[in-house]
Amino acid sequence: MPLPRLRLPCLLIAAGLAATGCTVGNDYHRPELPQAAQYLHQAALGARQDADSAELRQWWTAFGDPRLTRLVTVALAQNLDLAQAQARVSQARAAIGAADAALLPSASLGGQAARAYQSVQTPLGQVLNTTPGYERAGSARELNLQASWELDLFGGLRREREAARADYAASEAGWAATRLSVAAQTADLYLTIQGLQARLDLARRQVGTDAALLELATLLYDKGLANEPALRQAEASLAQARAVVPGLDTAREVALHALDVMLGAAPGTYGDDMAAAGVMARAPRITAGGSPGELLRRRPDLIAAERRLAAASARTGAAVAEYYPKLSLGALFGSATAGGALFGSGSGQAAGILGLRWRLFDFGRIDAQIEASRGQEAELLAAYRLAALHAAEDVENAGSALLRHEEQASLLAQGVHALERARAAALAAYEKGVVSRLDVLQADSRLLRAADAREQAQTASARAAVATYRALGGGWQTPQAGTEAVAAR
Repeated sequence: MPLPRLRLPCLLIAAGLAATGCTVGNDYHRPELPQAAQYLHQAALGARQDADSAELRQWWTAFGDPRLTRLVTVALAQNLDLAQAQARVSQARAAIGAADAALLPSASLGGQAARAYQSVQTPLGQVLNTTPGYERAGSARELNLQASWELDLFGGLRREREAARADYAASEAGWAATRLSVAAQTADLYLTIQGLQARLDLARRQVGTDAALLELATLLYDKGLANEPALRQAEASLAQARAVVPGLDTAREVALHALDVMLGAAPGTYGDDMAAAGVMARAPRITAGGSPGELLRRRPDLIAAERRLAAASARTGAAVAEYYPKLSLGALFGSATAGGALFGSGSGQAAGILGLRWRLFDFGRIDAQIEASRGQEAELLAAYRLAALHAAEDVENAGSALLRHEEQASLLAQGVHALERARAAALAAYEKGVVSRLDVLQADSRLLRAADAREQAQTASARAAVATYRALGGGWQTPQAGTEAVAAR
């Protein structure tokens, strides 16, 4: 082809490539959110720092319970919510591939071969049959290479790619948020089960003590040394103690089944493992280091909310790009023949196409699409701000609960210690004949009830520690630098 004929297509391609640097729509900037300088309870939590302070990345190891560590590890490997989140990450990664491919030329190879035998009874056949040299049988072959490329003149496709990358980053952060939730719920259920098992042991001992008190009250009543109200009170106390056991058993079974599901197993799978006696895990010391603003970079749910906002902003830009024309280049190279050699002389064929699409009379619909995109962007901005407020609320509530439950557990432990000394004194006095067996049993009963209250406070303290770790965004590992790089590309 002579040089002048090549000049116009080359100029068009060059102009298209130069224009691809134009991207309509506003560039996204992460919104600034107002944050307090420090947590309300940061000073109180910081004053508690000691050698037992736990690192956020694997906070569950700070409880010093190998069984807890093993169960959390199993949950992170087998939990089905986490498997779904991982699948969503794979889908988002595939969407990036599709968005990248939309910016590149596409090509396809197609061919066909046909053999036909014309009827002479049809109108066409009758006409052709009168033509000298007409042959009723014929064949045709064709092989073509087709290529097309949409020139992204105004950045609509690039905005779609930007949205896909933001969606991918949001899905990764969503996976991390699910991972954090799974670890926290597993630990919470484990601590709940431990607390219920300790309380069950105390409840059964309480039943034994109240049964002994009733036996003694019956004996004294039969001898005329006790009145009937005292006997009935002993009967009521035993009935109340026995009624506590079924409730604790039911709560323990429900928690065990929930733990099995969290571990991706059928209810009852880990019941025997949890039935084994173990030392009650105690909450480690936690410090709320850093500032509330760091939650925006550490909490995966906040990262996911911010990335969803970025995706919505990019899609608004893609909608704005619909105002502008779209140019595409196409080409066809191949060979076709109706009986001769497929690649013989004269069988070659070629075509070049310059396409234009412009929605000149559809601006009303484009306006509606842009308004819808901007509405979604505004909604996600409000959701991001609300998520940040809830995150700060979670930290404040968890820190407050942790401090209060620890204080309560400490006071109840002092009370238990005092009652243990009182029970020892009563037993010593009983052995010397100073007091009756009734005094010893009553001391036992008071001690068991105080110990039950202490176990409840200690369990609440350990669970509050888990909630604090979760609120601070600890316990997830994701290539954050990689995620930010993906979002920036």
